[in-house]
Amino acid sequence: MKHNFYRSIIILTLLVLTGNQFKLHSQSTGNALSWSINTAYNHYLMRIVHEQYEAREQEIGSAFGSKDAMTAYIEKCRDSYRKIIGGFPEKGELNSQIAGKAQYQGFHVERIIYESLPKRYVTASLYIPDGPGPFPAAVEVCGHGLGGKIPAPRSAILFALNGIAVMVVDPIGQGERIQFVDKNSQTLTRGSTTEHTLLNAGANLLGSSVAAYEYWDNHRAVDYLETRNDIDKSRIGMYGSSGGGTQTSYMLGLDDRIKVASVCSYFTERLRVLEEYGASDGCQHVPYEGREHLEIADFVLMMAPKPILIMSGKYDFVDYWGAVRAFKELQNAYTALGSPEKVSMVSVEGGHGMPREKREALVRWFRKWMYDDDRPVTENHNITVSPEDLQCTSTGQVLTAFSDNISIPDYHLALTDQYEKQRNDFVRKGKTAVRDKVIELLGITIPAGKIIAEPTGTVKMRNYDLYKFQIIRQGQMPVPCVVIYPEGVNRNSSVIIHLNENGKNEFLSDERTIESYVNRNEIVVAADLRGYGETADPLSLNDTKYWNREYRNAMISMHTGKPAMGQRVIDIMSLVDFVNSDKLLKGRKVNIVANGSYGPAVIHAVFLDPGIEMAEITRSVKSFNEYLLNPMQRDVYTNVLYGVLRYYDLKDLVGLAGRNRIRIPD
Repeated sequence: MKHNFYRSIIILTLLVLTGNQFKLHSQSTGNALSWSINTAYNHYLMRIVHEQYEAREQEIGSAFGSKDAMTAYIEKCRDSYRKIIGGFPEKGELNSQIAGKAQYQGFHVERIIYESLPKRYVTASLYIPDGPGPFPAAVEVCGHGLGGKIPAPRSAILFALNGIAVMVVDPIGQGERIQFVDKNSQTLTRGSTTEHTLLNAGANLLGSSVAAYEYWDNHRAVDYLETRNDIDKSRIGMYGSSGGGTQTSYMLGLDDRIKVASVCSYFTERLRVLEEYGASDGCQHVPYEGREHLEIADFVLMMAPKPILIMSGKYDFVDYWGAVRAFKELQNAYTALGSPEKVSMVSVEGGHGMPREKREALVRWFRKWMYDDDRPVTENHNITVSPEDLQCTSTGQVLTAFSDNISIPDYHLALTDQYEKQRNDFVRKGKTAVRDKVIELLGITIPAGKIIAEPTGTVKMRNYDLYKFQIIRQGQMPVPCVVIYPEGVNRNSSVIIHLNENGKNEFLSDERTIESYVNRNEIVVAADLRGYGETADPLSLNDTKYWNREYRNAMISMHTGKPAMGQRVIDIMSLVDFVNSDKLLKGRKVNIVANGSYGPAVIHAVFLDPGIEMAEITRSVKSFNEYLLNPMQRDVYTNVLYGVLRYYDLKDLVGLAGRNRIRIPD
């Protein structure tokens, strides 16, 4: 009895160890690339970015030669900007109201509410100098502080004391305009940068952006200023720091009423930002900027030759060397236009934001161009404005103060409903028309060249062989894959392309699932598309506040005009081409089994590639609308296509693919 007991223990231990050996062995043999670098996908994308901006450098360099050439370059930039911004709604009534006033020494503050769109309430503070007016005015756009216009910006007070009115606008996701709040008006996210990023994904799917929404709110703020008798309509400017610098930059090329401006703690080279830190917050990107060769300096340059002041900190996290280089471009451009005196840069021995030295330089710059007064400005007051004199709503949030307020998530749902007939009409045009639009939105051309399948290893298992390959296609990232080839393969055996969002190594460690395929004599090609598995971007390089494990690469892909989903569709086509050309695999039916975030790419690939017999997708979205219904979810940017919901939804492609080729179990 004792002998049998010990024998049983030994056998059980060997079985456990054998199982663990198998799992560890599978994991260690799963990598198929002949090299290993965990930032490879980012390096691939940054090569595209460098190529695009190298072309842009040549274009602007040629424009420095003459006034006509520079004027033509600026107009080209404006055209490109208008092409990608997504358009704007019709103007309605502002329905503005003054919620209260408070007098201070030398100025008074008014609490303003207006509607930039029907029931989109915008809250703002208007600082009006004492005296008869009318006064020149500036719109101050806030940085990314959650409080927005509260506490009172010291720059606005200094402007008012120097004869210039200032309207400080709460951006979406800040101040009294937070979009994700509970019934007690408390925010549900960590801050405005997270809100902007979550909201931007939905906006992108609908062909717009948070940057465009902010532009519209600020544009309407200028409309409001023009309704007032105490404001000089011919002298309106704009400025902002950090996220406010972003908003200012995006405003200048689209609103000719801005006569003087300043950008603080934002101005640099986009190329340097993407190299040093990756993509910024969602509100700081308009898709396709790189494809259109638009740098940050180009957005500022669109207001030339009107006066522009750049303010930078030498120790700012906004790259100072990029700011210096970009400012030289502005200098050369303004010189070519014959107005070198209208561009200037202030650099301080400090970091991010707008300290006193910058505030004094800012107000002096505006007085120079609004009053023809270049005397130094000194901030020597100790005035503070009470938060109670700045809050416009009864609850502190428009979402809870106005029962009819339309939040940005609700606006997105209304838009997708509005676009439904447009989508239906488009889909009825037929598969050819839809195919052309799909290819356009994916940012791809259907690959024509042959792939190269480089063997990178072979492992003999008990009842199957395991072959490793890297699939190479000119101009694309190599696709690593592992072929599981059962010993019982016959002429009826099909090929399963297996895509696991957690990487093929997770699949290869699942002995039971592999055995089920082997027992059915099915050949499995387990692969990692770019950005997954072997080439997954390190989580440490993707800030958790963006709620996306590959945020930087997904945003850079959109920036270049080559969305990540489109790149992965190419990878799937490369795998199909591999199956159709390999001597052991060709001539067999090709099916796909995929899960999670791979789903939308697989749907697009099956629609485009008739060589795929069928796909089964689990744990994935069935409609892009799912991202709009639940904007507070993770990893949305992985599958964003700019403007896709104006043309089709995933379920449309499933139907057009035909013959029940795509199965998505409930």
